[in-house]
Amino acid sequence: MTLIRRFVDPYLLLLLGTVVLAAVLPARGEGARVADTAVTVAVALLFFLYGARLAPAAIWAGLTHWRLQGLVFLSTFVLFPLLGLAVSGVARAWVPGEIAVGILFLTLLPSTVQSSIAFTGIAGGNVPAALCAASVSNLVGTVLTPLIVALLLPLMGLPGASGGVSWSAIEAIAAQILLPFVAGQIARPVIGGWIARHKGPTTLVDRGSILLVVYAAFSEGMVAGIWQAVGAGDLALVLLCDGLLLAAVLGLTTWGARALRFSKADEIAIVFCGSKKSMASGIPMATILFAGSSVSLIVLPLMIFHQVQLFVCAVLARRYAAQVSAGVDPARADERVVAAAVDDR
Repeated sequence: MTLIRRFVDPYLLLLLGTVVLAAVLPARGEGARVADTAVTVAVALLFFLYGARLAPAAIWAGLTHWRLQGLVFLSTFVLFPLLGLAVSGVARAWVPGEIAVGILFLTLLPSTVQSSIAFTGIAGGNVPAALCAASVSNLVGTVLTPLIVALLLPLMGLPGASGGVSWSAIEAIAAQILLPFVAGQIARPVIGGWIARHKGPTTLVDRGSILLVVYAAFSEGMVAGIWQAVGAGDLALVLLCDGLLLAAVLGLTTWGARALRFSKADEIAIVFCGSKKSMASGIPMATILFAGSSVSLIVLPLMIFHQVQLFVCAVLARRYAAQVSAGVDPARADERVVAAAVDDR
């Protein structure tokens, strides 16, 4: 069990259990309408809490390191999408169209926050810079990701390009995700302290809302019968595509950081922030941007990528830590400060 906990994200097991529940007892009729309403409320609450617990000072503190922030941004929103276009373009000949959309979609998402910071800290990297890079990525991603989705899918001629993504859907992103986040930032002086002291309820909302979104999405897929189009070969190919994407980005960000002569601490932050994709942001966005019956397939590559990135980066973090002398790197001194600033995936 200890070995399983070390390499397998327990939350992924809950996600898989939710998928099984949706397969056995999918929401139908009135139950589906109740689930959709609950998802809307839960996602808005989720991003309200994100805004309330993220200190604006933590974002601005790292912005002065513009070279590092710029490289992470280019990796997240330029390098990843270019690789996604190539991989999804090849994969669409072998997997259902919705899965090809999902492969491309995951490459358009912002970076994670908590795991980027956690792995950077474990490896002995520049934690404040990682916090800033991941936070800015999520803020920008709430606007930029829907725009890139709306632009790229029609160019690729992929399913979901016509009718699945629209400017009204982008407006829905703003209303359901961006506005609650801004409201949370406004309310932070009043409730930020309470949220920092009571992580249990906020973690429950955080993880519970994603489970609810997954249940609703996969229920719609089961009712529509789309899982009949997915086989073991499709899952294996998705795993291969995800692995290739992650390996390419890890290799290119490492090479770029060294070619530009970043310090080891900065290299670690760049590699871990530039190679992550946020499931916490991606699944809610997918439910808004795409037709309900296809969401369960579209988020499948993201769910698999989430576990792959955790496993690979856990191993990589330990290798980096062995290269960094204990107590020498000043970036680790600030780890306690940023640990309470955010509790995101």
